[in-house]
Amino acid sequence: MSPAPAPSDAAELAARLVPLLVGRGLTVGTAESLTGGLVCAALTAVPGASAVVRGGVVAYASEVKASVLGVDPDLLAREGAVCAPVAAQLVDGVRRLLGCDVGLSTTGVAGPDPADGRPVGTVFVGAAGPWGILVEELALTGDREQIRTASVLAVLTLLRRGLENLRDDVGGSGYR
Repeated sequence: MSPAPAPSDAAELAARLVPLLVGRGLTVGTAESLTGGLVCAALTAVPGASAVVRGGVVAYASEVKASVLGVDPDLLAREGAVCAPVAAQLVDGVRRLLGCDVGLSTTGVAGPDPADGRPVGTVFVGAAGPWGILVEELALTGDREQIRTASVLAVLTLLRRGLENLRDDVGGSGYR
């Protein structure tokens, strides 16, 4: 486990990602649970973000994940909201809902108590775009704010990975 990142790390990464999105002509939207809008806030804090950020949905309750973003209610009942398939369905749902090229998602347990049978610090982040769907499971440590901050950095890092794997010579699609 690495220590939770400093809050400026996500801001610095967002400041690098927005121009990459602009340069590739890609729009982005966020579907956030435990981060409560922090991912969208990090992106929209960057000057020029209005060219690429379509919006964000804070879907804290499972019912909102299902009714607004189309997450399978049976999956939520069976697995809970803290799992890789939910993170994947969140990115699909936000892309569909907001009509964006790239979707980002966060779902997990920031604490102070376990949830959905998962310990505090269990987080899933997702990023979907022309590269497909990427989902990563994290086992974070720290207090509630440290876990939320680390989750923002993790999903932005996942976005960076997706963007870096796109080839410039095929108009924003394909892999190196």
